[in-house]
Amino acid sequence: MPVTSLLSSDAQELTIFIEGSFDFKAHHDFRNAYESLGREQRYIVDLGAVNFLDSSALGMLLLLRDHAGGEHARIRLVNCSSDVRKILTISNFSKLFHIG
Repeated sequence: MPVTSLLSSDAQELTIFIEGSFDFKAHHDFRNAYESLGREQRYIVDLGAVNFLDSSALGMLLLLRDHAGGEHARIRLVNCSSDVRKILTISNFSKLFHIG
Protein backbone atom coordinates (compact mmCIF):
# COMPACT_ATOMS: atom_id res chain seq x y z
CA MET A 1 0.00 0.00 0.00
CA PRO A 2 2.23 2.82 -1.19
CA VAL A 3 1.47 6.43 -0.40
CA THR A 4 3.28 9.00 -2.52
CA SER A 5 2.92 12.74 -2.86
CA LEU A 6 3.70 15.42 -5.41
CA LEU A 7 4.05 19.12 -4.64
CA SER A 8 3.09 21.53 -7.43
CA SER A 9 5.81 23.73 -8.95
CA ASP A 10 4.43 26.78 -7.13
CA ALA A 11 4.36 24.82 -3.82
CA GLN A 12 0.69 25.69 -3.30
CA GLU A 13 -0.91 22.31 -4.02
CA LEU A 14 -0.04 18.88 -2.69
CA THR A 15 -1.37 15.75 -4.37
CA ILE A 16 -1.33 12.55 -2.33
CA PHE A 17 -1.64 9.26 -4.21
CA ILE A 18 -2.76 6.12 -2.38
CA GLU A 19 -2.65 2.58 -3.78
CA GLY A 20 -4.32 -0.59 -2.54
CA SER A 21 -5.96 -0.72 0.86
CA PHE A 22 -6.40 2.62 2.60
CA ASP A 23 -6.47 1.45 6.20
CA PHE A 24 -4.58 1.87 9.47
CA LYS A 25 -1.39 0.46 7.95
CA ALA A 26 -1.24 3.63 5.81
CA HIS A 27 -1.42 5.99 8.80
CA HIS A 28 2.29 6.75 9.15
CA ASP A 29 2.95 7.15 5.40
CA PHE A 30 -0.21 9.20 4.84
CA ARG A 31 0.60 11.59 7.69
CA ASN A 32 4.20 11.95 6.52
CA ALA A 33 3.00 12.78 3.02
CA TYR A 34 1.52 16.08 4.19
CA GLU A 35 3.16 16.93 7.53
CA SER A 36 6.73 16.88 6.26
CA LEU A 37 6.06 19.65 3.74
CA GLY A 38 4.24 22.32 5.73
CA ARG A 39 0.85 23.83 4.98
CA GLU A 40 -0.03 24.07 1.33
CA GLN A 41 -3.02 26.05 0.10
CA ARG A 42 -4.75 23.13 -1.62
CA TYR A 43 -4.72 19.36 -1.26
CA ILE A 44 -5.77 16.61 -3.63
CA VAL A 45 -6.11 13.02 -2.44
CA ASP A 46 -6.12 10.70 -5.44
CA LEU A 47 -8.06 7.57 -4.52
CA GLY A 48 -8.07 6.09 -8.04
CA ALA A 49 -5.92 3.11 -7.06
CA VAL A 50 -7.67 2.43 -3.74
CA ASN A 51 -9.47 -0.90 -3.62
CA PHE A 52 -10.45 -0.81 0.07
CA LEU A 53 -11.22 1.99 2.52
CA ASP A 54 -12.06 1.59 6.21
CA SER A 55 -12.98 3.80 9.15
CA SER A 56 -9.35 4.52 10.01
CA ALA A 57 -8.91 5.96 6.51
CA LEU A 58 -11.87 8.25 7.15
CA GLY A 59 -10.16 9.34 10.37
CA MET A 60 -6.94 10.04 8.48
CA LEU A 61 -8.82 12.23 6.02
CA LEU A 62 -10.28 14.17 8.95
CA LEU A 63 -6.78 14.66 10.38
CA LEU A 64 -5.65 16.02 7.01
CA ARG A 65 -8.63 18.38 7.07
CA ASP A 66 -7.63 19.64 10.52
CA HIS A 67 -4.03 20.12 9.36
CA ALA A 68 -5.21 22.01 6.28
CA GLY A 69 -7.34 24.51 8.22
CA GLY A 70 -10.49 22.72 9.32
CA GLU A 71 -13.62 24.18 7.80
CA HIS A 72 -11.48 26.47 5.63
CA ALA A 73 -9.51 23.57 4.17
CA ARG A 74 -9.39 23.16 0.41
CA ILE A 75 -9.22 19.41 -0.14
CA ARG A 76 -10.45 17.41 -3.11
CA LEU A 77 -10.88 13.65 -3.10
CA VAL A 78 -10.54 12.57 -6.73
CA ASN A 79 -10.82 9.47 -8.93
CA CYS A 80 -13.03 7.65 -6.43
CA SER A 81 -14.38 4.29 -7.50
CA SER A 82 -18.11 3.75 -7.03
CA ASP A 83 -17.45 1.68 -3.88
CA VAL A 84 -15.18 4.33 -2.35
CA ARG A 85 -17.62 7.10 -3.29
CA LYS A 86 -20.44 5.14 -1.64
CA ILE A 87 -18.51 4.87 1.65
CA LEU A 88 -17.67 8.59 1.55
CA THR A 89 -21.29 9.49 0.83
CA ILE A 90 -22.70 7.27 3.59
CA SER A 91 -20.21 8.87 5.98
CA ASN A 92 -21.39 12.37 4.93
CA PHE A 93 -17.89 13.28 3.77
CA SER A 94 -19.41 15.14 0.84
CA LYS A 95 -20.23 17.86 3.38
CA LEU A 96 -16.58 18.14 4.43
CA PHE A 97 -14.66 17.50 1.19
CA HIS A 98 -15.10 18.13 -2.50
CA ILE A 99 -15.50 14.65 -4.00
CA GLY A 100 -14.80 14.36 -7.68
